[in-house]
Amino acid sequence: MAENSSNSDLLEEVRLRYIIFFLKGIAMGLGDSVPGVSGATVAVITNIYDRFIFAICSIDSTALNLLRAKQLKKTWQYIDGSFLFLLALGALTGLLISANTVLYLLDNFPEPLMAFFIGLVLGSVWVLKSKFQLRRVNNWLAICVGLALAVMIGSLEPRIVEINILYVFICGSIGISAMLVPGLSGAFILLLLGVYEFILTALVDFDLLYISVFFSGCVLGLLLFSRALSWLLKMYHELSFAMIAGLMSGSIYVLWPWQQTVSFYCDSSSMRQALQTVNIWPLNYTAVTGSSPWLALSLVTFLCGVGIVIALQYVANKEAAHDY
Repeated sequence: MAENSSNSDLLEEVRLRYIIFFLKGIAMGLGDSVPGVSGATVAVITNIYDRFIFAICSIDSTALNLLRAKQLKKTWQYIDGSFLFLLALGALTGLLISANTVLYLLDNFPEPLMAFFIGLVLGSVWVLKSKFQLRRVNNWLAICVGLALAVMIGSLEPRIVEINILYVFICGSIGISAMLVPGLSGAFILLLLGVYEFILTALVDFDLLYISVFFSGCVLGLLLFSRALSWLLKMYHELSFAMIAGLMSGSIYVLWPWQQTVSFYCDSSSMRQALQTVNIWPLNYTAVTGSSPWLALSLVTFLCGVGIVIALQYVANKEAAHDY
């Protein structure tokens, strides 16, 4: 009886962890749907970034050899298959959910929504300081480099380019690489490269040629860049997380809730979309844009974002103590 009870408890614990992985995947999908936010940022917030990068890197020659030898169970375990599968399934679910929730909020309540994301980011940066020592000068330099890089990228103007198959392939590699870096948005990078609208149109029109080329670029970028990140995390763990903290802090420049659009472009539906924006102070927002700054609600959503990170960290600490 005692053994059966123990097995039942173990199965329940495994089932709960799988559900948590799936929910974290949903959060990553929701994050990737918002220009300025990335799934990698959410992975840091939910405390799975290291495992996520290392799991992707495990898809290597050893995994292929195990697969050729028809050792499917060992292959699955080697690549942390359950973890990756549940994250991918959750991310896809999150992207589908975003069509009816996050994107609606982005169109109708952008200021409170962006304030919420800033709360998540700042709360996460505060939590990240436990990953590196603030008294080290090298770590401060890494923070400054990350901060400057994020602001510099956020200040770039989107390009208008002539699109061809090779360019779409390269953009796929660059875009997915950006999605692996906390503080950088893959959607925003694609916008800068001038292919964001083109890729969305290809997906809607089910253009198999460009979809397959873009996807192939993504696969190459994912496999190559994840290895670079894995090496950095192993060799320069503190410096890597210090730079991640800087990148995430710098992403606030892109996430800033109160922005004035200074140039537009027409999408495939001939609707005007923001091409370039400048940040303005919330007290000047109504005078400049004619819209409400939603200050009170934005403050509430900001605090909710910070509170969620604190709650997630509390749960993570309890899990770590339980495992120990």
